[in-house]
Amino acid sequence: MNLEEKITGEIKAAMMAKDSGRLEALRAIKAEILLLKSSEKGSSEDAENKAMQKMVKQRKEAAEIYAAQSRPELAEKELFQASVIEGFMPKQMNADELQAAVKEIMSTVGASSMADMGKVMGIATKQLAGKAEGKAISEMVKKLLSEVK
Repeated sequence: MNLEEKITGEIKAAMMAKDSGRLEALRAIKAEILLLKSSEKGSSEDAENKAMQKMVKQRKEAAEIYAAQSRPELAEKELFQASVIEGFMPKQMNADELQAAVKEIMSTVGASSMADMGKVMGIATKQLAGKAEGKAISEMVKKLLSEVK
């Protein structure tokens, strides 16, 4: 069962349960998938994961803005939608798994200083795409390269 079919089934279930918050998030995912299908790139699992990561990031950023402007009800809504979308994404790596993966990449590349960050990041972002956020990867690479002497 592909993602679009899962989302369609979940939309039906949310309609029957009259869960408007979840329904809104599911419709946003479906709209994004349909946009991917009609784009030149086409719809692949990797493209769908990237799109959903982008959607989660957008909602979290919007929630931060709403919270900063004393609009907790809107921030809560955005965070809820982000959590619904995250439910359909592959499991994200935790800090320990990310650190182990980055260390392995660093040893493969032979990185020994901050000057090698570009090499490490290039490989790390390709290998860890969909498994970890780019910001988390970047922070881990900086941390590990600064510890290497």
